[in-house]
Amino acid sequence: MAADGMKSKSSAGDIWPAGDADIAAWTDQYFRRTKEVVGRFGDTTVTYACFMRRPVVSAPCLAIDWLHAIAKQRGTRFDIDLRFEEGRWVGAGEPIFYVSGSLFHLVDLETLLLQKLGPPCVAAYNAYTMCADLPHVAFLAMDARHCAGTEMAKSMAYAAAVGSARAKRKVGAVGFIGNATDATAHFFGQDSGKGTMPHALIGYAGSTLRAAEMFDECYPDEPMTVLVDYFAREITDSLTVCRRFPQRAAEGRLAVRIDTPGGRFIESLDPPASYAVLERNVHQAVRGYRSESELRYLVGPGVSAAAVWALREALNEEGFDKVKIVASSGFGPAKCRLMAEANAPIDMIGTGSFLPEQWAETYATTDIVEYDGVPRVKVGREFLLKK
Repeated sequence: MAADGMKSKSSAGDIWPAGDADIAAWTDQYFRRTKEVVGRFGDTTVTYACFMRRPVVSAPCLAIDWLHAIAKQRGTRFDIDLRFEEGRWVGAGEPIFYVSGSLFHLVDLETLLLQKLGPPCVAAYNAYTMCADLPHVAFLAMDARHCAGTEMAKSMAYAAAVGSARAKRKVGAVGFIGNATDATAHFFGQDSGKGTMPHALIGYAGSTLRAAEMFDECYPDEPMTVLVDYFAREITDSLTVCRRFPQRAAEGRLAVRIDTPGGRFIESLDPPASYAVLERNVHQAVRGYRSESELRYLVGPGVSAAAVWALREALNEEGFDKVKIVASSGFGPAKCRLMAEANAPIDMIGTGSFLPEQWAETYATTDIVEYDGVPRVKVGREFLLKK
């Protein structure tokens, strides 16, 4: 399938690097030298296969947008044969797309092209599995602070949106409803980023309640999510805020967020109490063999399944059943899977942990598979030849 009809994910001002000087500065030297050789001895039309070495979810649009933009600047054309549309599952070694065109104009683009393809595909895969495992939970992308620069932040936000869209199609998931920054909000169909308060506001206010009052005074018509772990009084401060804002609580416009660090348990919990709260609510979750990391997600310190259940119990006991719970801190694919098994009553997850953990897994690869229409590829990569 040709990629020309895909909806662009970038605007012209977003394309980087755009000029030949920047491309030359950031590409591998051997590609620049190959370009010089081709320029001297004559150009040829080639076809590159672009693929990953592990299963991923196809997230090619940023890379393809960039290719088209550079082709336009250079007064040439690259033909894209997209084999896996955005959001489709791709097996290891399967070409996501083929790109054909002038070797002279393509050869110096490979380094940058691969940077724009590999990481989003792996992050989209992770985002999909998280949303699919917890289909009734809304997700908020809070990855920007973990990214190495704004270009990575852009590609990771795009990836979360792609993985989310797949989960919505496949299992009817709520998925990612937005992200934390204005610059990439458009990937989620939003005009601006979402979020209410960081720990810095709690520290500034001097108390969790005072921070909530300040926020309410500034943004009285907006839903409010209050961080409640700053003073290690997750239960006490949650209930205090709910009592102070009963109308918000009754209308479902109030949420409490736990981001408890992994060095301590939330208020009221310890290992025995954590087992007890799960036994009361989801006794099957702690029966049978569990690895050490799985047990930590279920009954360990930090934001565990037991912590979420304990907070939900405390809110419900005082009639605050419409107050939502937002959870954050280390919510990657493995933790989300365990939260699903424990049926943790989470309404929203704030996460940047869909970012790839093993960066080597993000390495995309290209190989030329045709020269002037003649199939030719290095030995061992015959599986890339067009079928």
